[in-house]
Amino acid sequence: MYYYEPSSGHGLAHDPLNSIVAPRPIGWISSRGADGNVNLAPYSFFNLFNYDPPIIGFSSNGLKHTVSNVRETGEFCWNMVTRALAEAMNATSASVPAGVSEFDVAGLTPKASRRIDVPWVAESPVVFECRRTQIVQLHTAADVPIGTWLVMGEVVGVHIARDLLADGVYDTVAAGPIARGGGRGDYFAVSEDVRFRMSRPR
Repeated sequence: MYYYEPSSGHGLAHDPLNSIVAPRPIGWISSRGADGNVNLAPYSFFNLFNYDPPIIGFSSNGLKHTVSNVRETGEFCWNMVTRALAEAMNATSASVPAGVSEFDVAGLTPKASRRIDVPWVAESPVVFECRRTQIVQLHTAADVPIGTWLVMGEVVGVHIARDLLADGVYDTVAAGPIARGGGRGDYFAVSEDVRFRMSRPR
């Protein structure tokens, strides 16, 4: 077994952590600041944490526009990224000055939400409208705060493209979501050939 202690460095050509904890769902977080400016940024440190009420969360390395916006207004949207939207997602990962719209940079269409005052990506097949529940600055085991923030939000509205619902069942494969695989630029797409089924023991 290869062993290393993160505090001393990994000694490899590339940090393996992101590749090990993978693939990770990736999507855009759209947000609006108190000044009205809208931000759109991709996050792969993301997941669902509770069913009822539905609560999702994403983690931001650095106090970026997204975290500041959610702190100011208490609202955000999670927008699914699919294989067809991968290039647009990549374009929005570029650093742009405040006030520059990532929607415009990537050629995406903002659409008004129903429950919150934050637009979502019209091209995305699945969207969660969210209200902030917590923003937590992460700490080390020695209780030293670090520059990473975990943002949690309750899902108050869900948009799903109708063609992804077959007999009332959401089709994950048909949606074509992509996930971050780590490395310098590895992503993975969900496809039928990798599906398998397993029932929980009773």
